[in-house]
Amino acid sequence: MKASIILAGVLFSLIACQPTSAAPPLKDITFATVDAHELKLDLYLPKDVVDPPLVVFIHGGGWRNGSYKRCLTPWLTDYGFAVASISYRLTDKAVFPAQIHDCKAAVRWLREHAGEYGYNAKRIGVAGTSAGGYLAVFLGVTGGDAEFEGTVGGNLEQDSTVQAVVDYYGPTDFVHRSKNQPHKTEKPDSPVRLLLGTPASKDLDLARHASPAFHVTEEAAPLLIIHGDQDRTVYLDQSQRIEEEYRKLDLDVTFEVVEGGGHGGDAHFTKAYRDQVAAFLEKHLKTAK
Repeated sequence: MKASIILAGVLFSLIACQPTSAAPPLKDITFATVDAHELKLDLYLPKDVVDPPLVVFIHGGGWRNGSYKRCLTPWLTDYGFAVASISYRLTDKAVFPAQIHDCKAAVRWLREHAGEYGYNAKRIGVAGTSAGGYLAVFLGVTGGDAEFEGTVGGNLEQDSTVQAVVDYYGPTDFVHRSKNQPHKTEKPDSPVRLLLGTPASKDLDLARHASPAFHVTEEAAPLLIIHGDQDRTVYLDQSQRIEEEYRKLDLDVTFEVVEGGGHGGDAHFTKAYRDQVAAFLEKHLKTAK
């Protein structure tokens, strides 16, 4: 049974990474170099679409694993979007906020090179899964915040603000998570501790500072959340926390609970959810004034 589940997951990943309405992807484009470490992206462009709007995809993996090669949203090319799947420094290379700096560097680079590759970067959407969902939300709530901009990759004349966020089952509040999932935040090899460089409960100020839920302002980008109610890796209450902060300010947020959904998997990427994601991005990237 376990082997079948693993095989199904592998097959889903392979299928998800094969767009049906895209030109061959442009692979391994370097957008920045940090301490001799190259940050790269893969670019998927839809066929026969002039000036397609751009969506940035950020991979998961607990900030310590994963790769931009495992893009889970190139199917967006079927809906007329360009997709850039980006890398960022993992926790064996650097701790927070390096990952934020790298993602913002990618957005700036993509805006700088829009004319070269033929996509439209005036309005950019960002989507991410798990740890990548966290980074996507962080970009969405810190647009224009100089503290998190960094200087990675240059192109500082470009704006790193994004106009729409799709968060697939990402954590958003490390303080809360340290209380009900301490094995994710306190142990020496736990993902949040590796990201912060310290147990979350030992430095609550840092834990708050690194949590998107504590950075929501009236300028936050519209947000669509998709999260399984049986997720035991990132509890559903992490998405409820960011939704709560958005609701307090009467911001644009939609929260889709995947009934029976675990942490990831094809239940989050059914045609109905893909259609909803595409419609959300269409509204905020293609038709928004």
